[in-house]
Amino acid sequence: MKISGIRIFRPLFRTRSRKLYLANREAARAMVVARVNHFNIHYKLPVGRIAIRNQKSRWGSCSRKGNLNFSYKLAFLPPELRDYVIVHEICHVQEFNHGRGFWDLVGQTVPEYKALRKKLRDVR
Repeated sequence: MKISGIRIFRPLFRTRSRKLYLANREAARAMVVARVNHFNIHYKLPVGRIAIRNQKSRWGSCSRKGNLNFSYKLAFLPPELRDYVIVHEICHVQEFNHGRGFWDLVGQTVPEYKALRKKLRDVR
């Protein structure tokens, strides 16, 4: 597989190629920031810093301070999966767990979150 002029020998979502990360980090940042702003119009939550990382096992994470971290590999996901991950992390700013209230928040903008969650697990 060849992306951005870099040849990779493992499936994209299981690699930690530094060259691939550096080549796509800024494009991923622009896309993620735009989508966070788009969805946060609805939620109006105090999102902190947004970081793009070269993570192997997580699509995203949220700190107690409201800082959001995302994998640059989101840029390679289909738009509906990418948006689900972004909404999921935004909702953690308010509900720092996976309880009923959290899933109700996610369902406000991504009603098909159960199917998307299942589909995302199959990507890896």
